[in-house]
Amino acid sequence: MAFCKACGQDIGDAAFCPKCGANQGVGAPGAAASGESPTAGIEENIAGLLCYLFHWVSGLIFLLLDKRSFVRFHAGQAIGFNIAAAGVWVALAMFGWLVLLLRLSFLSFLIFPIWGLFGFAVFATWIFLMYKAYQHEKFKLPIIGDIVEKMIGT
Repeated sequence: MAFCKACGQDIGDAAFCPKCGANQGVGAPGAAASGESPTAGIEENIAGLLCYLFHWVSGLIFLLLDKRSFVRFHAGQAIGFNIAAAGVWVALAMFGWLVLLLRLSFLSFLIFPIWGLFGFAVFATWIFLMYKAYQHEKFKLPIIGDIVEKMIGT
């Protein structure tokens, strides 16, 4: 004999209790998984990689939806990395405009190579972080990784 998980009524082999209507977890295969997060079907390493894929947007989505600590760490690190990269990019742009406005010709030849090197460094780091997440490694960026660990408690 089977009894209702909620009220204790004899239910036989019914999927729902005839007295209170509670789902007994028998029947549809997805019924037991309803309490899991929406991203639970994705393997951790794939979810970690996807955190970086669309920069801070995918990081934010996985940070809000996924409850696994590995995925939350990479989601937070993706957000932090993109915020830091944007901040440095803005500082470099301001430096470039300052050099052009003040007509500092001895520095003006450095602007575009610095922007190019920075862009390449950000791209290479982004690819490296996705690779490390796919390898199921918790690679921490020097400052950002420690901040993220403290914020999400992993």
